[in-house]
Amino acid sequence: MADKEKKACDSSSSHDQNKTEDEEEDLMALYGSDSGWVEARTHCDHLDILSSDLTHIPTPDTHCNRCHHPAENWLCLSCKDVLCSRFINKHMLEHYQQQNHSLALSYSDLSVWCFSCNAYLDAQVMPPLRPVYETAYILKFGEAPPVRTIEFLQLGDGSSSRN
Repeated sequence: MADKEKKACDSSSSHDQNKTEDEEEDLMALYGSDSGWVEARTHCDHLDILSSDLTHIPTPDTHCNRCHHPAENWLCLSCKDVLCSRFINKHMLEHYQQQNHSLALSYSDLSVWCFSCNAYLDAQVMPPLRPVYETAYILKFGEAPPVRTIEFLQLGDGSSSRN
């Protein structure tokens, strides 16, 4: 009888461990590397190259200035050129390599990329980037972007209420 109880206990313990591992894998798939989730940076040393007027920008439907491709275009945040992504003809990447203008806003998803940091930047929480993000959002969607709450911003900076 003791052997049956031990096997049942071992089986239950094993089941709980598998359940925990499955839950952990689900969380990794949702928030981790398997999902393609990228945590945007909230600091960048290259903001000094920003254009002085990022509230007057070309519209999100502007074609690439070089090849005239209509999609996957980026706005240079230094000179306001609109150029296509590395997935089209790489004109924004070439622009960075030639001009060293390292900051660009994607008109596809309004993300901001720093070529020098090789990282996305959180334009919604970085004060110098907020005006261009808001302007691009209004031009793209016809309304102001939703306001992120303090709680959301705190969770986004790595602090968490999870135990």
